[in-house]
Parts: sequence; structure tokens; C-alpha cells
Amino acid sequence: MNQLKISAIAIAFSLAFGGAAAAETVTKAQYKSAAESIAGVYKAEKAACDSFSSNAKDICVAEAKGKKSTAKADLEFSYKPSAATSYGARVAKADAIYSVASERCDDKAGNDKDVCVKEAKAIHTHESSSAKADMKSSNANTVANQKTVTANAKAVDKIVSAQEDATVASRKADYAVAKEKCDAFAGAAKDNCHNQAKSRFGM
Repeated sequence: MNQLKISAIAIAFSLAFGGAAAAETVTKAQYKSAAESIAGVYKAEKAACDSFSSNAKDICVAEAKGKKSTAKADLEFSYKPSAATSYGARVAKADAIYSVASERCDDKAGNDKDVCVKEAKAIHTHESSSAKADMKSSNANTVANQKTVTANAKAVDKIVSAQEDATVASRKADYAVAKEKCDAFAGAAKDNCHNQAKSRFGM
């Protein structure tokens, strides 16, 4: 699966779970009120899922849980803005997206389902690894601003390392998707597909 497709899917799911956490601080009273509101909305949305059955109900519940966890993580970031809570908000969103996507995969079968699951995992890996890299970069920059030139050099190394880790993780996830798609072929065609996947992703 190419980067454009992954990005498009991720954006589509992100819209369902709201935008990125905004760095707008809230008071303790506002925090408590918002938390109660989130709990109320979740309870109502989960109850509404009872009108569905089978996998449609599972998807509905996953969406309700995803919205709740994402909203709570965004609220935490708004209440206590930091690299850690920003990371938590992004991971919560990635987890929610993956949970709903994997439930939707249950409507498929065979190789189509396997590919669907791998694509969902790839999207999750892209976002969570990117979030981790950004958090490490932010922490490294904070250290760099507080210490000497030597610390700055070490911070740069950490930033580069974090970005490299994110790139490797994303490439492995994309390779897993490409490899899974090869299972739709057989014989020489399947071998050729695997070879192209290995060459494309440097595996």
C-alpha cells in the first residue's frame, strides 16, 4: 500500500474522531465538566449501538469507545499541555482508528481480510511511531535549550535516531501489507510479487 493511500485512509478516520488536540488550556472546572460530558456522550452512543446486531454493532461500539478515548486524551492535553499528553492524544487517536478499522475488516474474508488487517496495522504504526518520534524530538529540544552545546549535539542525535526509528517501523508495516497482498497469487507470480516487495521496502 502506497503512502498516499495510507495518508488518505488515516485522514478519513481522523475526521471521524475529531482533529488534532488543540493547545487551548482549560480550567479545572472546565476539565471536570468536559469529562462528565464525554462520559455522557459515550453512554448515549453506546446505548444507541443496541439497535444494531452482529459486526455492525461491534463497529458501532468500537466507534463510541474510540471517540471517548480520543476526547479524553485531547482533554488531558488541553488541561496539561506537554509533549507527553500530546503524544497520548495522538496514540489514543491511532488506537481508536485501528480498533474501528480492524472491526470493519471482519466483514471481509480470506486474503481480503488479511490485507485489510495489515493495512489497519500499517496506519496505526505510521501514526504511533511518528507520535513517538515527535515526543522524543520535543523532549530532546527541551534538553538542548537547557544545557550546553554538547547537549545540543546529543539532542540532534536523538532526534535523528527517533526519526529513523519511525521510518523503519513504517517501512516494515508497509512491507507487511505488500507481502500479505502477494498471497492472492500463486507460483512464480507469488514469488515475483514477494521479490518486488522486498526490493521496494529494502527487506
